[in-house]
Amino acid sequence: MESGFRRKAEMFQGEVKPQQSRATWSRQLEFTLAGMGYAVGLGNVWRFPYLCYRSGGGAFLVPYLLMLVLLGIPLLYLELIIGQYMRKGPVHALANACPLLKGVGVASVAISFIMSTYYNVVIAWALYYLFSSFQNPLPWLGCNNTWNTPNCSNNGSSNYTTTASQEFFRYEMLEQTEGVEDAGGLRWQLFLILGLAWILIYFCIFKGVKSTGKVVYFTALFPYVTLIAFLINNTQLPGAIDGIYFFIIPEWDKLLSVEVWVNAAAQIFNSIGIGFGSLIAMSSYNSFNNNILKDTLAISIINSLTSILSGFVIFSAFGYMSHLQGIPVKDLAVDGPGLVYIVYPQAFGNMPVPQLWAVLFFFMLVCLGLDSEFAMVEVMITSLMDQYEQLLLGIFKRKELFVLAVCGAAFLLGIPCVMQVGIYVFQLMDHYTGIVSVIFLAFFEILALCWAYGVTRLSNNLEAMTGRGANIFFRLCWWIVDPILVAVILVFAIIGFNPARYEEYVFPPWAQGVGWVIALASMIWIPLGALHTVCVLPGSIVQRLKLSVTPYALDEKSTESGRNHDKSTIISTISSNEQQTEKSLFQTSL
Repeated sequence: MESGFRRKAEMFQGEVKPQQSRATWSRQLEFTLAGMGYAVGLGNVWRFPYLCYRSGGGAFLVPYLLMLVLLGIPLLYLELIIGQYMRKGPVHALANACPLLKGVGVASVAISFIMSTYYNVVIAWALYYLFSSFQNPLPWLGCNNTWNTPNCSNNGSSNYTTTASQEFFRYEMLEQTEGVEDAGGLRWQLFLILGLAWILIYFCIFKGVKSTGKVVYFTALFPYVTLIAFLINNTQLPGAIDGIYFFIIPEWDKLLSVEVWVNAAAQIFNSIGIGFGSLIAMSSYNSFNNNILKDTLAISIINSLTSILSGFVIFSAFGYMSHLQGIPVKDLAVDGPGLVYIVYPQAFGNMPVPQLWAVLFFFMLVCLGLDSEFAMVEVMITSLMDQYEQLLLGIFKRKELFVLAVCGAAFLLGIPCVMQVGIYVFQLMDHYTGIVSVIFLAFFEILALCWAYGVTRLSNNLEAMTGRGANIFFRLCWWIVDPILVAVILVFAIIGFNPARYEEYVFPPWAQGVGWVIALASMIWIPLGALHTVCVLPGSIVQRLKLSVTPYALDEKSTESGRNHDKSTIISTISSNEQQTEKSLFQTSL
């Protein structure tokens, strides 16, 4: 019994080496590219420019870059350290770091899986446009189609209310209804294309990191070639400079809005992928001595530079669209993902060989989406395999069949998004998972890793892997800056939370309630995990609470010898070491 407790104490001090028998990336560059591909996604192309557009253009860049330095880079570094050192997915990693908050790992898996069900719909839209791009003329550039209304304009004249590209997105591809109250029917074309998107995802990940690592060489690098080509072309369009001015010149009064700061933090979390568990899962396949800081800087900086590059590309198209419609850039009617499916296709008409540019653009969107989707699905697979590998292999016989089952389940859950009501379902899910939920998860992840597991222990883990601990900047961010900053942002996000809407349509109260149920589907695991931990640990309530914030207290291997002894003996040992544990907790949290 004493040897079992001694082993637990050694693990508490971080002296036990992590498990080594785990698949690794064929080359470390594959992880860097996979991390870049995950962070650089469709959100860089539509969410970032859209938030800039809503937040006064260049004014948004100020809180965005500040959040990158104070939150994005330190928290990405934190997740990569935990994943690489523990060599486990987020569920096991968070349970080992702080048993009381083990639900954070489950919540991160839940939110990643929820997002994967509707995020792949955006890839399906890109595939729909990609297939349509082979038509001559491009179908979204004319108003003489069966889906067009009398309000459609070929040139975007201000005497009309909609452009040809807007009507193609709304009435041809989506066939959207007037609100969430009218579900409409299934869009069979989108249904089949969504199935194709999931087939692509499956064949990219079914062999684990060995297959994903090969795909990212292309999917992570190709979008940059396309974005640069589009930027060169867009700057030559009439009115483009007006859009660029709107993007880079701040409206300083917007910085007084709390919503702008909350959106900047949420964009950092969403874009880099903090709190979703994917980066913990991906880094768990790293070699033990990998240079994590290099990967952290590469992923975070390239991600933000890509967002800014996309901003120039999209806002130059905004300027062109405002020129066509004869209205200021700030008065354009764009919202959500429709930004890249409405604003940008409008510019293809003025490009030489527009079909070629359209194919390149939408193929780029598919590549951007696939990388992010890989990681969101992989975190579910990694976590379940870590926990139930023998059971799952007993049921499915092979891991490939289990991956197929996960992809199939996500496909079925995404079907509401390819109905005629789908755009409203998509917007509702994205609104309630993309801001409050992810900030809520990030806050408790910081508590678990920075305060319960401890900054000193994190630095020691880093030193064990790379030979050098964390510098003073990261230690201060983890211990003081990030917990306080995220707590303040979370409070203001809750206080200033706005009901979901799509363009001018505001969701009814019952739909908002459904949105909160979607949000709770991930957040609820944190209190449930804490309750379960307190119930299963031995001892009195006080003893259980102390043990619940002791790293590795629930680790099966570290408690295996203890299970062979009488529970009262374990309680006695815990009680006799309470003072030492309390002192260690205080020291390692600093």
